[in-house]
Amino acid sequence: MEEIQNIKVAVDAVVFGYKAKEGISILLIKRKIEPFQSSWALPGGLVKNNETLGDAIERELKEETGVAINYLEQLYTFSKIERDPRNRVISVAYYGLIKPDAFQLEADTDAIDARWFNIKKLPDLAFDHPHIIDVAIKRLRGKITYEPVGFELLDKKFPFSDLEKLYSAVLDRPIDRRNFKKKILKYGFIEETKERQQLEGAGRPGFLYQFNEAKYFDLKQKGITFEV
Repeated sequence: MEEIQNIKVAVDAVVFGYKAKEGISILLIKRKIEPFQSSWALPGGLVKNNETLGDAIERELKEETGVAINYLEQLYTFSKIERDPRNRVISVAYYGLIKPDAFQLEADTDAIDARWFNIKKLPDLAFDHPHIIDVAIKRLRGKITYEPVGFELLDKKFPFSDLEKLYSAVLDRPIDRRNFKKKILKYGFIEETKERQQLEGAGRPGFLYQFNEAKYFDLKQKGITFEV
């Protein structure tokens, strides 16, 4: 007997931002329509018939938040039967990292607002989005320990303390600063520049560092095992 299938496919985006003083944040939108009207949610929506998943998530992010991200990684497929009260919807979630100050947020289409929320102060969320965010946080924390994915969140040249703060914020725990610096620098893809940090007040400013992406990928091709 032939089964009748009536399943819709959606995409959702967990976009992480980072500021040294404020820590890790997540980009959310306030929904314009039911269900969960006026509730906060992840940017996302249904995939159109003529779209790939990648096209759909880029469109939804641009329409609902004004944000365009160069790199989004597929996170997981969420398929709980009653995750959407309207009908059966399978969501393919993505996650990415950006600097919050790099974009002017603009809510449109199905969103009436778009805003950054600290990861520890998230509002009540629509659908199963708390679960999606939990999975994304675990993935980010796991990945940052074996691949330097966080450099998208730092300035091109940065004090080493900013890198330490980033890792501490993502991992949500203190790090051994001396051991951390020793481990990171031994790989050679973090380079000390001749420029010094601009400081207010007394104290000798430290040197700035930069990420050598080409060197990292060369080492990775040679079988480097990055571990923090």
